[in-house]
Amino acid sequence: MSFTDLFTSGTHSRNLAHFASIANIAAVHGEIHENEEKLLKRFARKLDVSEHEYEAILKNPSKYPINSSNSADERLERMLDFFKMIFADHEIDEDEKRLVEKYAIGLGYTEELAADLIKKSIRIFSGGLDLEDYRYLLNRK
Repeated sequence: MSFTDLFTSGTHSRNLAHFASIANIAAVHGEIHENEEKLLKRFARKLDVSEHEYEAILKNPSKYPINSSNSADERLERMLDFFKMIFADHEIDEDEKRLVEKYAIGLGYTEELAADLIKKSIRIFSGGLDLEDYRYLLNRK
């Protein structure tokens, strides 16, 4: 096995774990809804998850551990993916909130940073922005 193969394998393992975490949030209430399934399939393509891996993960998403990252951008991107899945049905409940808190800490955020990130993300995804926040996001380059 070449060095490149080792890197690719590690990246793929992280992508599988990330996908499994997203599948976990989709299945938190037992049944995966149509909007969630569409997002899962899109994330599977984005993360290079094969059809066989997709089916295996949906059978047992908790089998895959969360892999933290040293990259702040990668952690934030993974949190964004997670929030897209949570808000596929346009709401977040307590089970989903607890799961996203665990996921954020598993990614390497401190409890304090995770709580702040989650609070702000819920405001953004639920449309709870005030004018100042909205203006800031629009004017950001």
